[in-house]
Amino acid sequence: MAIVAPVFLLILFALVEVSMMFFATLTMQYAVREGARYAITGQSNLDPNTASQQRYAAVIENIRANSLGMYERVAPVISVNGTSYSSTAYTSGMFGAAGSIIVLQLDCDWTVTTPLLSRFFTNGKYHFAVAATMRNEYFP
Repeated sequence: MAIVAPVFLLILFALVEVSMMFFATLTMQYAVREGARYAITGQSNLDPNTASQQRYAAVIENIRANSLGMYERVAPVISVNGTSYSSTAYTSGMFGAAGSIIVLQLDCDWTVTTPLLSRFFTNGKYHFAVAATMRNEYFP
């Protein structure tokens, strides 16, 4: 038991972490799709700043709300139509005008904590990207 248990537990923890990586990928794919669906309507009512609501803040809040807490864990970099935005460079026109096509992409990193798995990933991080492509509705 003393010989088999550590190996079994290491493999068990590696299996749980791989499952969590897949769960994070699928959850962020769902969140980016829901964020893009919200973005195409041109709404801004989810922005917590009620005095000066911005569309980009509302879309990001929608992505965060649909990510089941994974947004903070993976710290995504948002790209819209191939242009990457840092959290300080968001602009009010980043999701385009009515009728334009938007490609919303999130580049995410999952930090691998299991020693058995971290050797297989660059810098101990599982990098993945999720995206959604939609055409903006004709909003006012």
